[in-house]
Amino acid sequence: MMIQKPIDKWVVEPVSKFMSNSIASGLVLFLAAIVAIVISNTSLAHAFHSIFEHHFVIAYDSFKLDYNLHHWINDGLMSIFFFVVGLELKREMIAGELSKPKQAMLPIFAAIGGMIVPGAIYYFINSHSTTESANGWGIPMATDIAFALGVLYLLGDKVPNSIKVFLTALAIIDDLGAVLVIAFFYTSDISLINLLVGGIFLGIMYLGNRIGIRNTLFYGILGIGGVWLAFLTSGVHSTIAAVLVAFVIPVDVKIKEKEYINKMKELINDFDNCTPSTVTTITDDQQKVLMEIEKYTNAAITPLQRIEHLLHPTVAFVIMPIFALANAGVTFSGELSATLHSPVTIGVFLGLLIGKCVGVFGTIFILTKLKIVSVPTNATYTQMLGVSFLAGIGFTMSLFVTTLAFKEMHYQVESKIGILTASTIAGIIGYTILRFSSKKTA
Repeated sequence: MMIQKPIDKWVVEPVSKFMSNSIASGLVLFLAAIVAIVISNTSLAHAFHSIFEHHFVIAYDSFKLDYNLHHWINDGLMSIFFFVVGLELKREMIAGELSKPKQAMLPIFAAIGGMIVPGAIYYFINSHSTTESANGWGIPMATDIAFALGVLYLLGDKVPNSIKVFLTALAIIDDLGAVLVIAFFYTSDISLINLLVGGIFLGIMYLGNRIGIRNTLFYGILGIGGVWLAFLTSGVHSTIAAVLVAFVIPVDVKIKEKEYINKMKELINDFDNCTPSTVTTITDDQQKVLMEIEKYTNAAITPLQRIEHLLHPTVAFVIMPIFALANAGVTFSGELSATLHSPVTIGVFLGLLIGKCVGVFGTIFILTKLKIVSVPTNATYTQMLGVSFLAGIGFTMSLFVTTLAFKEMHYQVESKIGILTASTIAGIIGYTILRFSSKKTA
């Protein structure tokens, strides 16, 4: 007990407090990106990058999955990230900002505008270049939710909560748009048989949802061993499977709220009537009551929310930083000037910094002036302009699409430089506008 208290006080509590902070995940992601960039420009660069080239094999009889670490990160770990994005999107559509058509219209149309304009700018700049360079039009289309919200939360109560909700909805829709772009434009050599197998497993999961199966292990086994694995070997990017699996996770509860409240009162009364324990352990009767409380509490939480709550810290503090380490490393060579002037770099840079802002804010301005929708509660046009710049922080999603769009390494380097510079400048401009246009809210 003497040892446990200092551990709780000096280790567990500070870590828990940090991880619950709204800007913590963005900070960790930023530090991971900086580490990757710094190492990539030292004598350790070759050794660092070679780590991600090591192959890891899963084989059984004639079945074999043989990919390097970089591939496992981008197709495996990032599938968990997209799975959580899918859970967030489904939750928002059922009980959040996207559940009411009128409230959902603004972030939906703003997200669409924020995808079309950046893509068009990139394609216009690269349309006369090589076919592969023109293929990167999807790179500046999505917003990095962790970074964008991290910057927004730095402002605290100077920004109304409605703007935070709007940006969250916008970024989630952006991510869904990126998923659709990946599915339709960055997928090739499709195996229809494997895709059909994945569809069958997905159908079984949907049927399980409909007949009332709430066991998360059931969905985990079929989702990973069935749908994800089939999509991984089908040619359709496995992250698509992750989003589809998220949409068949149950979102209703086994026990209704009123019944749960009554049951808790009954169980608490039972616990109160148990013979008190005279030692540090609890009695058998107390344990039985507490187990019942745990059972009914789990039944009162939807599987979707339980899984999302469980995975969110892992995604924010493990998966996304690992992805940043594996993908953000850019080596600045002596030909940096030529790289900065390449159509790919310029297209990504202008697409994120200018295209996102014009697309998002332009859509907001037009729709509100036409009185089709209204700006979020307590928000001003100047604040929405700041948020539109924050939407230009592409980072995670843009880096991810870069790995799909380009096979040539020099195109990937050019794209990454465009992403990093545009995201940094967009974040600074967005923060500055919001900082000096916002007053402390009550």
